[in-house]
Amino acid sequence: MMDAEGRIATLQERELRVRTQLHQAPQVDARLAEVRRAQGTRPGFLPETTPELATAGLVQRLVAVVTQASPGNRSCAITNRSPLSEQRPAERFPRVTVQVRLRCGAGELASVLHALEGGSPRVFVDNLNILAQRYFYAPGQGRAQSGGLDVSFDLYGYIPPRPTANTQRGGRSANR
Repeated sequence: MMDAEGRIATLQERELRVRTQLHQAPQVDARLAEVRRAQGTRPGFLPETTPELATAGLVQRLVAVVTQASPGNRSCAITNRSPLSEQRPAERFPRVTVQVRLRCGAGELASVLHALEGGSPRVFVDNLNILAQRYFYAPGQGRAQSGGLDVSFDLYGYIPPRPTANTQRGGRSANR
């Protein structure tokens, strides 16, 4: 008899918890939608949802910034850009990285770096290496030209984490 009473009490407590959760579900769903809307307006994440699309977006942004700093690639040009596939399982948010190499003048480089790191959504420059190139021979010019700067860096940003199966169902677990 005592065992049955204990089981009844346990089931009543469980039923009360379930009713409370069901009663609070609309408020929780509304708050979740509000938080997701707020996250959508923040510049922290890249707008793309997959690493491949985010890499393409980073490259497009880089090309646009370099073109703006040096129309026609007269004093700044991208000599190499390649995606870096790095898996970082310990990080909470997936990171997308592109290795970049530019040949620029000092003023154009400052403009490019400022536009990249100061824009929205946020992207970051890491492993920045700048080498001064004294002279190089350009065919057809007849004389050595000023070399400017040989610059390499990693350009990276973060994409939002993919929702898990639990959050896709409205945040409630399937085994209640």
